[in-house]
Amino acid sequence: MEPALIGTRLASAAIGPLLKKLLVSEGPGAGLVRKDAEVRLSGLVSFRGEKRTLTEKDVRKLAATLVERSRRGDGEPPFPADETGAVTDALAANLLALGDLDMDDVQAVRLGHRDLARRLRAAAPAPDGLSTDSVLYLETMTEWACLHVLEFFTSRSTFIARSLVEQTRAQAELLAKMDEVIRRTPPAETRDEAFERRYLAHLARKHGRLTIYGVDLHHSPDEWPLDTAYLSLEATGGEGAPEAPGRQREQPSVRADLALARHDKVLLRGLAGSGKTTLVQWLTVSAAATGDRPEGMAYLRGRVPFVLPLRTFTRHGERLPSPDRFLSAAGCPLTPPEGWTDRVLAAGRGLVLVDGIDEIPGAERGRARDWLRDLLDAYEGNRWLVTSRPTAVRDDWLAPDGFTELTLAPMARAEVATFVRRWHKAAGPDAAVYEQPLLDSLRTAEHVAQLATNPLMCGLICALHRDRRGFLPRGRKALYEAALSLLLSRRDRERDMGAPTGLVLDEAPQIQLIQRLAYWLTLNGRTQMDRAHAASIVTEAVPAVPEASAYPPDQVFTHLLHRSGLLREPTADTVEFVHRTFQDHLAAKALVDHWDIGVLVRHATDDQWEDVIRMAVGHARPRECAEILRELLSAADAAEDRRVRLRLTLLAATALDHATEVPPAIREEVLRRTEEVIPPRSPEEARQLAEAGPMVLDLLAGPEELTDEEAYHSVITATHITTDAALPYLARFVRRTSLEVRSQLVWSWHRFDPRSYAEEIVAHLDPSDLIFTVQDDDQAEELTRLGLTPSYLSIEKTVSEDRTAMLLSLCDPVVLGLERSGGLYELPLMPPSARLRHLHVYGSGGDAVDLEPLAALSHLETVRVYGNVSGSECLPPRVMVTLF
Repeated sequence: MEPALIGTRLASAAIGPLLKKLLVSEGPGAGLVRKDAEVRLSGLVSFRGEKRTLTEKDVRKLAATLVERSRRGDGEPPFPADETGAVTDALAANLLALGDLDMDDVQAVRLGHRDLARRLRAAAPAPDGLSTDSVLYLETMTEWACLHVLEFFTSRSTFIARSLVEQTRAQAELLAKMDEVIRRTPPAETRDEAFERRYLAHLARKHGRLTIYGVDLHHSPDEWPLDTAYLSLEATGGEGAPEAPGRQREQPSVRADLALARHDKVLLRGLAGSGKTTLVQWLTVSAAATGDRPEGMAYLRGRVPFVLPLRTFTRHGERLPSPDRFLSAAGCPLTPPEGWTDRVLAAGRGLVLVDGIDEIPGAERGRARDWLRDLLDAYEGNRWLVTSRPTAVRDDWLAPDGFTELTLAPMARAEVATFVRRWHKAAGPDAAVYEQPLLDSLRTAEHVAQLATNPLMCGLICALHRDRRGFLPRGRKALYEAALSLLLSRRDRERDMGAPTGLVLDEAPQIQLIQRLAYWLTLNGRTQMDRAHAASIVTEAVPAVPEASAYPPDQVFTHLLHRSGLLREPTADTVEFVHRTFQDHLAAKALVDHWDIGVLVRHATDDQWEDVIRMAVGHARPRECAEILRELLSAADAAEDRRVRLRLTLLAATALDHATEVPPAIREEVLRRTEEVIPPRSPEEARQLAEAGPMVLDLLAGPEELTDEEAYHSVITATHITTDAALPYLARFVRRTSLEVRSQLVWSWHRFDPRSYAEEIVAHLDPSDLIFTVQDDDQAEELTRLGLTPSYLSIEKTVSEDRTAMLLSLCDPVVLGLERSGGLYELPLMPPSARLRHLHVYGSGGDAVDLEPLAALSHLETVRVYGNVSGSECLPPRVMVTLF
């Protein structure tokens, strides 16, 4: 029978009074239970307990009445007639089970009538031998009974009060549990702050020490505190003579570690060993500092660094990491709270340092740029630094994404001297005696000064100078070979370490084995490889090296990894060279040993191979050297792109300088071909030509042989060869009348020692129509010392207010350019008799330049302001004010 039909036959008005007899009616003094005890169902039924009004026999009669009434009416009976007695007994058993359930009325109501019916059926004896219709009838009838029983419970006067008490208790328990969960699970902000402190401390420890090559001899530690060893270098921007009409203004040089204070996105180029990775370390440690930061580095306060060395991310062509994998991909052992990196970058607090675009294969650099652009699109307000070798990516590679492109300048003479002093201080008192002789050699020995252009080479020169008791090898190849000898065969011996790995290998077999690793890395466009792969390469090579074959290959590999001084483990499962320069040097040697000349030439247009090819020429014997140079020239002839032809020709020219012996015919051919691109035809070619180094100075023609345009381009080349060797060549142009040439000479002042350049170049220039650009206080001091009073003066914002006032009083210029740094800019006070006729003020944004101090100037005619102005109404009508 359908449940709805039973409901029709047993209306509530009929079934309610019958079932109510099952339960005890409450009244005064019923005293079923104590007030503080639970009201159990067994105390509420009328057939048990002290208030018993029904017997079990009465319950059976009640059940029979319910069954009988449900059978009345028209239609099909709910169950077979011969099973009436059995059904009645089973229903009575279910009703009697109310007294056996271990629960109270509140719990029963919370359970619901269907679940209560199931509990009753489970507590009662199972019906035996009933038909399907009878069983279904019994289930439905029991549910109807339970529905009315629960209705009775909810109508009792004590039920509502008890329900509220139960709810209050349950809520109190729930709140207590929630409080405990909250206590054990701190808010995301608290977790982020706690993790950030741990992360910054980890970065400070990891990046706070720097290897200085050579000071690890004679019982010295391998690494030194970064804040002691770090030397801030200069970075420069685009080129050109801005004073010439229509030419772009070149960005003044800036301290490399302050570049991100001016620009939120920087692509920084630098040669191998120029200090790119060390700069990344310095920025990381400066941002992670908890106390006072180094001078000028306060702009990094609150920034969270993410150091992303690309060479570690793409060993197997993996996808570059998403922000949630930044830490794990970079080898950080800490696990951040979920979403922490995203929250930092979304808040614009990140310092993202992408190191080594040049250290991934060229085919993967487009993918790296897409990855970087996706990050830039997703996160705003962060600071971004990307480093690369100069020719790894084309000019303006990231310019559409708002990146400012800067280049690490070669170390100036003053910076080299500072490095030498710091090196000898770090090396200890025994090295002090060699400091001044080396400084003297750097001033007098051109071959030494030409090599000391970056921190790596300076460190090697210092180490070898001390190691050789004041004598240095000539040339780059000799310098590297001496450094390898120092590291491979003398390091442990001079430390009195014996044989810590259980074997002793001379220099030659170690080089034979390690250059196999360099060969594989270079051939595959990598700077890092799996440790297991490195071990397998050494294992395969050991039998061919007699001195090493006497030892187990795994022991040989361990020795090379831990004692050679050339290899290191950036992570537990990877191996790389301590510096890319050593990899290039040994790969070049391996290529020459295998006579893989074709491999060299096929990679001649790959920027990662430029140093390898130059060094290969240095390693090669005369016949091999001639073949390499001849093949480079042939490749240049076959190239359709003029840029490629120029690059290959210059590569041959720079390689020529590394050769120990070259057939005269080949040398003459290389020089003749080089003369075809000299003088350069454009500023771009001039800069490319400068990359060949000081040897280009011997190829450049003098001023008497050049047109004004050729002279201008030649001067651009020479001013980019920032060694003292360029000064005699540049000095030959000081009498040139071309304004472009003179402007380029003045503008390039910042690349050289301020005093020597001022004395040899600036002091001898014809000042007619020439704007003297002063970019720092040292240049201002030199103008004052030499008594130069140019009428056309441009003062950059990096010149202090005191020096600016001093220059204006000394020079009394007719044309003046001033660059301001922001805020309300008050012009320097000048006497009414000042000769100033034309003023140019370079500003930025919406801040104003106050023109009121100009009102008394009697000769002023025009004011051009790149920004906003105030006080223009105070100027005489004759003064024309133009805003840009």
